[in-house]
Amino acid sequence: MKTKESKQILVAESNSNLELINPNRRRFMGGLAAVAGAASLGGMLPMAMSRANASTLGTLETTSAKLGFIALTDAAPLFVALEKGFFAKHGMTDVEVLKQSSWGTTRDNLVLGSRRNGIDGAHILTPMPYLISSGAMTANNIPTPMYILARLNLAGQCISVGQEYNDLKVGMDTKVFGEALAAKRAGGNAINAAMTFPGGTHDMWMRYWLAAGGIDPDRDISTIVVPPAQMVANMRVGSMDTFCVCEPWNQQLVNQGIGYTANTTGEIWHNHPEKAFAMRADYVDANPNSTKALLKAIMEAQIYCEQFENRREVAEICSRRRYIHAPFADIVDRMEGNFDYGNGKVIENHPDQMRYWKDQASYPFKSHDLWFLTENKRWGYLPTTLDSSALVDQVNREDLWRVAALELGVDASDIPESTSRGIETFFDGKVFDPENPQAYLDSMAITRI
Repeated sequence: MKTKESKQILVAESNSNLELINPNRRRFMGGLAAVAGAASLGGMLPMAMSRANASTLGTLETTSAKLGFIALTDAAPLFVALEKGFFAKHGMTDVEVLKQSSWGTTRDNLVLGSRRNGIDGAHILTPMPYLISSGAMTANNIPTPMYILARLNLAGQCISVGQEYNDLKVGMDTKVFGEALAAKRAGGNAINAAMTFPGGTHDMWMRYWLAAGGIDPDRDISTIVVPPAQMVANMRVGSMDTFCVCEPWNQQLVNQGIGYTANTTGEIWHNHPEKAFAMRADYVDANPNSTKALLKAIMEAQIYCEQFENRREVAEICSRRRYIHAPFADIVDRMEGNFDYGNGKVIENHPDQMRYWKDQASYPFKSHDLWFLTENKRWGYLPTTLDSSALVDQVNREDLWRVAALELGVDASDIPESTSRGIETFFDGKVFDPENPQAYLDSMAITRI
């Protein structure tokens, strides 16, 4: 039974996003037609917007940018770019790296833009620039054009469960966990799975994992929004049974003896795409050279974060009050690739640890963005009539990434030849072929389509 305390924490931290959870909500469904129209080639992004690439020796149009982040370790490239002087090295001397309280706040401040006291760009869940550009997750479904400029990392998220399920040793298979949840619900108790933003990456990993084991994430359990930094506090007071989030909050849960890690999301999909560096389209179009400078600074920071000898320093930077503001001990182990799941399972140098640069982590494959849009269709967040490929072509600016990489002197092996990473295979044997997304959807037993 939830205490008064637990109910207060949950409402206080997730109220701004709760109305977005149910894909069948009246407000959301009322906007789907508008989203489909906005995402067509003639409706989503003003065609008059320039896509001029920055010239190699071009003068910076501005030295300033306001970039948002959430208190998570996959925002480290932004912290490092500022702290180690990479932004300044590339002439961007007035960059502000600004903490956001939730992904809903990030969205709202991107819609505002810096001219209205918002932000120009952000460390962001990869699907969000699409949900914002299409208007699917904005006030009154009004689109704000966005560009994805780089991927910030691969993998490195986790799904955690509460200590009450310790005897089950929940891992990849959710069958026994599902039975325990059903029994708890039959006893009149609420059962909740927490993620950080509807349609975002954590929502997708949680839904995929649950559904693969036969648990319907909309009908068998309540899927709720809780900001990352509030996950542990809400688990402590019993507001949820499981959650999906990035570090350091899964490790903090273990360190405080409140729960354990069921899996790290790279076990669901090896080297899956995760966060992106995205900016408002109007900033990029007005400031192509400054955008390129930001990109090069962040790419250098990603390389720095990837190097093992820098990981402890990066963990220390992340722990600072202005960034994640969490104990170093909650950050450093998994930053170095060492995972104590909290249930007796320990893996050193984990094959599914977070990647900032290795394995072409920084390049924003269009095929990966297509998967996120396909999953959002699966769960009813986007209309099935949406032209996903056209939307990807409008939002994903991998062309700018390539220009920045060449000027930075990035090794050819780190620059993909194709915009597709090809066929992807998931832990349950399901296959996503970017050439045939419908076949993937057709293979799913649990879906809202």
